[in-house]
Amino acid sequence: MGEDRVWLVTGVSSGLGRAIAEAALSAGLRVAGTIRSAADLAAFEALAPGRAVGVRLDIADHAAVPAAVAWVEAEVGPISVLVNNAGYGHEGPIESISIPDFKRLYDANLFGTLAVTQAVLPFMRGRRAGRIINVSSSTSVGGPAGLAAYASSKAAMNCLSEALAKEVAPFGVRVSNLLPGSFRTRWAGPSLRREGYETYPHLAAQSEARRQRDGAQTGDPGKFAAIVLEMAQCDDPPFHLVMGPTAITAHRNRGRQMIEEADRSEALNLDTQYD
Repeated sequence: MGEDRVWLVTGVSSGLGRAIAEAALSAGLRVAGTIRSAADLAAFEALAPGRAVGVRLDIADHAAVPAAVAWVEAEVGPISVLVNNAGYGHEGPIESISIPDFKRLYDANLFGTLAVTQAVLPFMRGRRAGRIINVSSSTSVGGPAGLAAYASSKAAMNCLSEALAKEVAPFGVRVSNLLPGSFRTRWAGPSLRREGYETYPHLAAQSEARRQRDGAQTGDPGKFAAIVLEMAQCDDPPFHLVMGPTAITAHRNRGRQMIEEADRSEALNLDTQYD
């Protein structure tokens, strides 16, 4: 990889986004990373002065996204890889999470990703080259109780990514969708908002177990990032990449369930066609 390659990674202050940015910087790339606070921006740029470029942006501020992307293209260089990573979690029963809170979550996790993608695509299309890597979640398959808000935002991202991959392939732009399981980030720690378990005590134990595992998850963000770098160089990258043993088990279970549901539906001989 040459130093003329530019990655745009959203949400590089911590977690998987930070791990991806650090791996790309170690590989000699330039990384423009979106960050919300001035202090985090300075710390990020100190990782590799001149190659780590902080971009002060909240991706939930959709109107600010096009100008930020245009600035990266003009001042940092043509974006070869976009990693849509920024987002956050909100845990609790569906009944307990307000519509405004659902919307706020979607504004970051789904519509923020959409805004950045829409801003980057004209540049990639014009160059007839580029990679878009979306960081989804294994929770997006199967709808786990207590995680409906977060999981549904990522499930919508899955569908968006799949359609996008088909739309932009003729322009030489490739899309991959990552579905990680449990990795050692701050996602399940203090940054995760929890509410509503007083009326759903049967879900409280699951939430507490997630909280207790924070900091002891088996997934290594550094290894995750290394796979992302390798995939970005692949001529024929996988579309869905399920990452981690817990994620693979969950996806296999869901796959079997979907086949069983199709078989049961077929066995019912439901005739819905015109005679």
